[in-house]
Amino acid sequence: MGCADLDYPRKIELARTPTPLQYLERATARWGGDHRLWIKRDDLTGCALSGNKVRKLEYITAYAQDHGYDTLITCGGIQSNHCRATAFAGAQLGMPVHLVLRGRPEREPQGNLLLDHLAGARVSCYPTAQYVEELDALFEQWQSYYAEQGRKALAIPTGGSDGIGVWGYLSAAAELANDMQLAGIEQAHVVCASGSGGTQAGLTLGAALHRMPVSVWGVNVCDDEHYFLNKVADDVADWRSRYPGGPNAELETRVIDGYVGAGYGKAGPEVFELIAELGRLEGVLLDPVYTGKAFSGMLAEIEAGRFDGYRDIVFIHTGGVFGLFPQSGGFSW
Repeated sequence: MGCADLDYPRKIELARTPTPLQYLERATARWGGDHRLWIKRDDLTGCALSGNKVRKLEYITAYAQDHGYDTLITCGGIQSNHCRATAFAGAQLGMPVHLVLRGRPEREPQGNLLLDHLAGARVSCYPTAQYVEELDALFEQWQSYYAEQGRKALAIPTGGSDGIGVWGYLSAAAELANDMQLAGIEQAHVVCASGSGGTQAGLTLGAALHRMPVSVWGVNVCDDEHYFLNKVADDVADWRSRYPGGPNAELETRVIDGYVGAGYGKAGPEVFELIAELGRLEGVLLDPVYTGKAFSGMLAEIEAGRFDGYRDIVFIHTGGVFGLFPQSGGFSW
């Protein structure tokens, strides 16, 4: 399981890796049926930088440095994990960060938004309709603003999901291949939450290039299956255009649709109940925006028989614990 022809670009060591692959003994007994449940603890990539976003930022920030950028601009929702991770990456590297956020905070900053401010990021909030309609123009506006000051700002897309960010989970796939070998896992289904598509794109591409005996599934937490099939294809195409001459592989993108619920960032009571139950069973915390929905969808699909044929299922825990606090009212005690 390897790809000798893959030439990785430079990255900046921001994440605590490799992250553990943990067997969920009690969760397996509770929900696994004929399967063994494992969790790749990418929520442990670091404290303030917890989660999947920092793997992408290791390559994005190196690209920024190597191409003369001195400022980072990125975007997301008020409680964006990616924006918080970018704010702290910039603080660690001495690069100013400007966050373009969707929506208005309803109260004093908390969760990720509080951490954005503590990391020293400049925060600009826009009404949802304006953000959706004018995001490209907002990026251009702020890049021009910094250019007038003699600075060069890199515009990082939602979730850090583009051809540069793909490297984060392409490399994580190689790490997972080693984890599986050490754990004696011969073949597996690999499940992750898909919000901006970059993690799924990197895992899907990495699994193919490293010839891993896995099927990668993304549980979409927004939009729909069609959107993510296209988004993964677009991110991989961007990767190929930026890094031509690399190895080729046929990709099969798999999306598990139907678990978005009322919308992005809106979880039903069953998700909050699952988060609490897994916390009690395994001491593992999910969040209501990404991992809670994805884990819930995975369990429903286990019961429906989608994963029959492989004994092992690996859930990629992409972090997001700070998103619990603004939604604490969803729990019933």
